[in-house]
Amino acid sequence: MARPGRRAGCGSDRIRNYGSLALDGAREFVLQIDDAGDGISCDQADWADAKVTLLDGREVWLADLPFRAGAGRPPFTTEPPFSFKFGGKTLTELAWQPARSTRQLDAVRTEHTLRYADEPTGLEVRCVAVEYANFLIVEWTVYFKTTGTGDTPILEDILALDASFHRTSGDEFVLHHNVGSPCTPNDFQPLETALKPGGSKRIAAAGGRPSNSDWPYFNVAWPGAGVIVAVGWPGQWAADFTADAAGGLRIRAGQERTHLVLHPGEEVRTPLMVIQFWEGDWIAGQNVWRRWMLAHNLPRPGGQLPPVQMAACSSHQFGEMIHADSAGQKLFVDRYPEEKLPLDYWWMDAGWYLCDGQWPKTGTWEVDTKRFPGGLRPISDHARAKGVKTIVWFEPERVHSGTWLSENHPEWILGGKNGGLLDWGNPEAWKWLTDHVDRLITEQGIDLYRQDFNMDPLSFWQKNDAEDRQGITENHHVTGYLAYWDELRRRHPNMLIDSCASGGRRNDLETMRRAVPLLRSDYIMEPVGNQGHTYGLSLWLPFQGTGTGSREISPYLLRSTLVTSFTACFDVRRTDLDFELIRRVLGQWKQYAPYYFGDYYPLTAYSLDQTAWMAWQFDVPEKGEGVVQAFRRAESVYEAARFKLRGLDAGAEYVLTNLDTAQSQTLSGRELLDKGLAVVIAGQPGSAVIVYKKAR
Repeated sequence: MARPGRRAGCGSDRIRNYGSLALDGAREFVLQIDDAGDGISCDQADWADAKVTLLDGREVWLADLPFRAGAGRPPFTTEPPFSFKFGGKTLTELAWQPARSTRQLDAVRTEHTLRYADEPTGLEVRCVAVEYANFLIVEWTVYFKTTGTGDTPILEDILALDASFHRTSGDEFVLHHNVGSPCTPNDFQPLETALKPGGSKRIAAAGGRPSNSDWPYFNVAWPGAGVIVAVGWPGQWAADFTADAAGGLRIRAGQERTHLVLHPGEEVRTPLMVIQFWEGDWIAGQNVWRRWMLAHNLPRPGGQLPPVQMAACSSHQFGEMIHADSAGQKLFVDRYPEEKLPLDYWWMDAGWYLCDGQWPKTGTWEVDTKRFPGGLRPISDHARAKGVKTIVWFEPERVHSGTWLSENHPEWILGGKNGGLLDWGNPEAWKWLTDHVDRLITEQGIDLYRQDFNMDPLSFWQKNDAEDRQGITENHHVTGYLAYWDELRRRHPNMLIDSCASGGRRNDLETMRRAVPLLRSDYIMEPVGNQGHTYGLSLWLPFQGTGTGSREISPYLLRSTLVTSFTACFDVRRTDLDFELIRRVLGQWKQYAPYYFGDYYPLTAYSLDQTAWMAWQFDVPEKGEGVVQAFRRAESVYEAARFKLRGLDAGAEYVLTNLDTAQSQTLSGRELLDKGLAVVIAGQPGSAVIVYKKAR
């Protein structure tokens, strides 16, 4: 197995050795570097133009191989990590020879492209892969396009990922996966499935929304190593995990159904696939993933990562925006700074448009000027004068009957004049919507665009497909949806996008590269479910949001909903609201919330039981700082618990401070790692927040 050494280093000194290396029949080799005698321990090595000769005599440049090396990988193969059938034949049977090209995207990303061409039919297949030098991660997307003058033969069973992995010990593979966001207390619950020899597990989206039922991110572990697999597809995906008796695991994933011909000039694509190799335990693998998400995926409006933020809305008080008006919106905006609450965004949700008093009646995207004279701009300007930006809700894909879109352009709607799904595969519909929403964003002074999606699109897609075009409507819709957001971001480079699909039902990786989930789930009713949501989702997303509008305010409730983004739904007109308590808890949150961008460690088992404790740790090892959050549930008889922390420097000392009592103690990293941190919570229910810093 060829295993090139990891590119490592933090300085500018770079050592390069050119020449030939005799492998003498070795199946594995490791490139190692030292300090070259200069005493600098963070040198960097580049293996340029490395080439190996395979057993069959073929010479292969390492950069052209489809997978980066990783623990548990079989010997390198030149077989592509995807598969399909064309005219009834597999890619192997077609025996097409690919053309290869490589270009450097930036200092840490290299793009590799494989191109196949079938001259008789004009079909071109292009696999575009990106290799990350600072992570053991590779990603790719496959495109199919016809340049011929007629329809192609049937293209079917397209799998964006079709590859096998191998373990070296007799232990079973363990598949770590999560519930999606079906609006339940156990949204994002971590699950484990043992994959025994001969066993299999199939997981798929439901209704066409990618995280409607299951989370499209997976971590397969075996002793000491594993692989993370992510399916980036804002549609109907499916993934199969099949173990064999020889220690192998085959993983196949892609758009669930593809059986189609392509018309002249037409192009379709596969889901974005990401593979991350890891060593250690599976939680360590998750933290590599979190770091990669921060470094290469989380949107950066204006070139900056989105900071910890607080929003507020009056949806609970005005039936979303149905009973809202300009005066009421301004009043609520005023009350937050009056109470010295740190408001970053004022959130105007569903119902600001012409809808006959029914917010689900979407399709006439014009401001109701009877309730909002002059539009939303006077509210936006009023908020901006107080240092507050605005969030405004849209749901462009769902079109109700009797609205402007269904009456004037039924040909754009899958469902026609009766309403249904806006066809984003229709270029005219796409252009109109893009220009129209762009104008509203500019004219109404909208700072953050929020897009909802309260319907399952799969049946609309399927009904629109002919027998020889199954999967085509979905594919074009997904492509149009992503292109729509890309164009809005191009026109508004400082604007953040919020992804909402009845909560968190469309949070695949392609979406998360363009947006953040300010409302991770529509289940925001009680604290225990929200604790579970943070516990599970933090394995995957460093940035997430939720909120509360409960009338019974307590530190326990608020802390259960405080994550990277918090939305307050308080009725600030009330004089009996405990604003002093809210200020104290939110002030503490502002201190420790930046740690949410650090490494994440669950400290207890996942549970929704009212008799349990739940705790977790966010650690920033570069700073030697972090936070421990613990919750004692309402029926727990235990007033104290001890948690073994992770990620700390065993040889250092740490100063730990309880934010409620202000009491501090100094403990060694070794004691915190081996013996643990004792936490006492007298309340039932109750919570504790302990921040720590490495002693200088």
